[in-house]
Amino acid sequence: MLTFNLSRRALVVAAVAFSLGAPALAGGHQVLDKVHFLIPGGAGGGWDGTARGTGEALTEAGLVGTASYENMSGGGGGKAIGYLIENAESNHDTLMVNSTPIIIRSLTGVFPQNFRDLTLVAGTIGDYAALVVGKDSPINSMDDLLAAYRADPNGTAIGGGSVPGGMDHLVAAMVMEAAGEDPTAVKYIPYDAGGKAMAALLSGEIQALSTGFSEAVDLANAGEVKIIGVTAPERVDAAPDAPTLKEQGIDTEFVNWRGFFAAPGLPEDKLAMYQDALAKMYDTPEWEEVRARNGWVNIHNSGEEFKAFLENQEKVIGDLMKKLGFL
Repeated sequence: MLTFNLSRRALVVAAVAFSLGAPALAGGHQVLDKVHFLIPGGAGGGWDGTARGTGEALTEAGLVGTASYENMSGGGGGKAIGYLIENAESNHDTLMVNSTPIIIRSLTGVFPQNFRDLTLVAGTIGDYAALVVGKDSPINSMDDLLAAYRADPNGTAIGGGSVPGGMDHLVAAMVMEAAGEDPTAVKYIPYDAGGKAMAALLSGEIQALSTGFSEAVDLANAGEVKIIGVTAPERVDAAPDAPTLKEQGIDTEFVNWRGFFAAPGLPEDKLAMYQDALAKMYDTPEWEEVRARNGWVNIHNSGEEFKAFLENQEKVIGDLMKKLGFL
């Protein structure tokens, strides 16, 4: 069995307020006047959805007064990280969303920084991965995709919205290895954004797309794709008709964590207020609506727990990337 999963402890919502003496009010009252969300990728991607969904829940639940958003693509996420570090003192109201790629791209040297160069706020959610095909594709299952691949490996390309060796590629390789194929032989084609990858899928340039589950759900609901495999242990309520890989005999799981980081040197009281607002958010119906709509898993680890979690992820992902030939 090839499994890349989060610890059971990390999958439990630790809805505990890390107030540390910050002037936060109990009972769901406003904790912060404003939050500016820095998003290291373009509109419509997983980072964008996570930041905007979190901002929606925080503001509608009354925990944050106002939320603003800024998309800053470039360098595989490195541009936003560099900006936050270089302009730290003027960005105390900023939360940057990130996820597994901050570890992958640091390991591969895409950018020189890593999570230790930032203030760690909290891990927030997990998003499963999915393989999708175009709505008119003759492929309707993983068996169909594998049959096409075995008949014509070079003509059965899988695309993704991340660089070669990045997360979408890693997921595709994991799935193919679990299906008994050489993971390094898969023809993977990277795209800068979800829209370009979607156009490639519909034009036939790629035969399948490796993407986040929440993005796959949006595309399926729009009638653009069929979801042929999800990396969850069991079917997810947000798309109950989408089969898991495991039920199709491919014994692998994957969940991509997403969380929030702040500028280095952030004052302790401001950090505590961010952590308090996020902790309180989990108990609100506004958050549950956002979470269920996207098919996310609640993952909450804050402060030192978040640091320990990231260090473990760094080791697990590094070992897996070496095994798959990406490092």
